[in-house]
Amino acid sequence: MYLHFYNLDEKPFNATPDPKFLFLTPAHREALAQLVYGVQESKGFMVLTGEVGTGKTTLLHTLLRKLDGTTPVAFVTNSLLPFDGVLEYMLEDFGVRDAGSTTAQRLVSLNRFLIERRREGQNAVLILDEAQNLAPEALEQVRLLSNFETPTEKLLQILLVGQPELKLKLLLPELRQLRQRVGLQASIRPLTPEETRDYIQSRLRKAGAPDLKLFSDRATDRIAEYSNGIPRLVNIVCDHCLLIGYADQRHRIDQDIVEKAVEYLEEGNRPARAHGFTWQPATSTLRWVLGGLGAAVVGGLSFLVLGSGVPHSAWASIFEHLLDIARGARDLVTR
Repeated sequence: MYLHFYNLDEKPFNATPDPKFLFLTPAHREALAQLVYGVQESKGFMVLTGEVGTGKTTLLHTLLRKLDGTTPVAFVTNSLLPFDGVLEYMLEDFGVRDAGSTTAQRLVSLNRFLIERRREGQNAVLILDEAQNLAPEALEQVRLLSNFETPTEKLLQILLVGQPELKLKLLLPELRQLRQRVGLQASIRPLTPEETRDYIQSRLRKAGAPDLKLFSDRATDRIAEYSNGIPRLVNIVCDHCLLIGYADQRHRIDQDIVEKAVEYLEEGNRPARAHGFTWQPATSTLRWVLGGLGAAVVGGLSFLVLGSGVPHSAWASIFEHLLDIARGARDLVTR
């Protein structure tokens, strides 16, 4: 795609939580330091909060890298599980086999595992991602896991990670015992406009870009404005900008390209409306017709550009993205 055109070693704006691309603002650096300290000092319960897309998962993967390689970690990402599901997931992640079929048997197996790890000088860690979705009953049962302890220290370090709503949930009267046991709270915030510019340049540098000014100042200002400093949105916009710039054979991303990317994203997310009325197909047959029509239109457009001066490889990349959109539209209307 655009890697060779911009002399990049890898994609700089992938959405995956790669610790290599972690950009440490003062808030991120402080949060990471607190989490490392909390685990090492056996603080028991810890809470990390931040808005959607601010880099919590990337921070967690960086935390895991900083821990001793022998530290057993259970990373539960499905926050819709009931407590029994969380417990089963934990034991599987910890590598505990034949834990039993009842909750009581599994708790006994977990306690035995934690005691063995402590004898080896290890700190077991449970990370519950998207914890704001856990039911109060499940959170209360998670609290009971902190009862696994010796007279001097906790056997299990529990990290609750979630959106700001998690803080509100912890204020519920039925969770007051859990709230009192939180030994450490950390939070991360969106990027400032200056941090957004540094963030973009940092990712370009780590991806091998020879020109860290690939995005003009006006372009980065517009990206910061549109994204409100949310790193995930910055990544999405920047990736689209590079694709559009490649298609237009532009070696520098300026504000006009950002505007095209923003317009594309906005139009792609906007439901079809007519005079305030959202129209939905009534039959499954019609839904499939519409889905196929989207792909057919994209295919037809290809014949219009074969004779243009734009490299075919550029158009191929664009059509690959457009086909993904068509497939997404088909999936949407077939629900």
